[in-house]
Amino acid sequence: MEVVKAVEIEGRGRALVASQSLYGGQIILTDSPILLYSPYPLSSSSHPPYCSNCFTHLRTSSSSSSSSSSTLVSCPSCPFLFCSPDCLTHALSSSHSPWACSVQSLLRASLPLSLSHSDRQVQARFLVAAYNLAIVSPSHFQILLSLQGTALPSSDSDAPALLHSLISSLSPPPGVAGFSVELTAALLAKDKLNAFGLMEPPALALGGQRSVRAYGIYPKASFFNHDCLPNACRFDYVDTASHRNTDITIRVIHDVPEGREICLSYFPVNETYADRQKRLLEDYGFTCDCDRCRVEANWKDEDDDDEQEQEQEQDDEAQVMDEDQDEQMIGSENKNEVGDEGGENDFPHAYFFLRYMCSRENCWGTLAPLPPSGSDSSPSTIMECNVCGNLKKADEDFNSDEDMDD
Repeated sequence: MEVVKAVEIEGRGRALVASQSLYGGQIILTDSPILLYSPYPLSSSSHPPYCSNCFTHLRTSSSSSSSSSSTLVSCPSCPFLFCSPDCLTHALSSSHSPWACSVQSLLRASLPLSLSHSDRQVQARFLVAAYNLAIVSPSHFQILLSLQGTALPSSDSDAPALLHSLISSLSPPPGVAGFSVELTAALLAKDKLNAFGLMEPPALALGGQRSVRAYGIYPKASFFNHDCLPNACRFDYVDTASHRNTDITIRVIHDVPEGREICLSYFPVNETYADRQKRLLEDYGFTCDCDRCRVEANWKDEDDDDEQEQEQEQDDEAQVMDEDQDEQMIGSENKNEVGDEGGENDFPHAYFFLRYMCSRENCWGTLAPLPPSGSDSSPSTIMECNVCGNLKKADEDFNSDEDMDD
């Protein structure tokens, strides 16, 4: 029985809501990508250290239990590497079809000046993967087309024509109905709104910062809407699974009642109100009106009012220079006392940050209880960070920051 269901919510579009009561740490979705593509520019001088099909790290991948470079194979027609002969065989009939192999080789060999920007090159990689999907799996291509996203921001309006012209001149995808600038624009918009970044595992993070190993389109997970105080978060475990290396898992952070919408945060929850609104508008085309944003928008209005009041007070003081200085000092002290008293309730969401945000320096990940093990369905008291992987004991009074893996 599925624990979430898709619904239409007025003003929010498609969404996923709990079809039953959920408990903290419960896995509500495991999703596989219908396409994956590399975040590396086409102009990269070396091949990324990952399998070109399953994106397993090539230093650790092997068809056997022990790591061995003897299993690595390359495509017979291009330099792309694969973790095993089986992975290559699978790729040749799916993600690395003869057309995908050919057009990527042509792109790398004749990289035009118009693709000098790395972002354009990554967009080209996505389009190759998307049009290849139309060739090898038309049903999955229709799923991709059904996802939200119809137009790119005006700042990126030249990308569809440029990239469509380039692919058309090199090797148009055979048998793809409706291959056009309009279809290319629609695909780029769907990628911008729906792609997930599959992250490096914490052990391979350089300088403590996890980078993106691959981008993927996850059709079920794309239904999750955003909230700046989410009730669920995403986990990925690349290089730890013997198969389905690129699956993602969604777990609820705390108990959720039946009928409640399940939301993710599209970025770390520590970002400021202004930064969140700017990013959501530029990247996803909407402004957020969640509970947290409504509260913080009021803070902004109050700050603006305070600035205006301070400017007015400065003007008044300039006109009344003969007032008693002691009275001014007393008045100022009284004003500060009122401000201090009002500050105690300025942050109604402090509980979330204390309990569900990772306390490791510069991490900003979200904590969720581990899933229950065995037949015991009671919520775990161990919290896992979805960014650094840190495990921590849940502490009711928040006085302990003890890490279990230190």
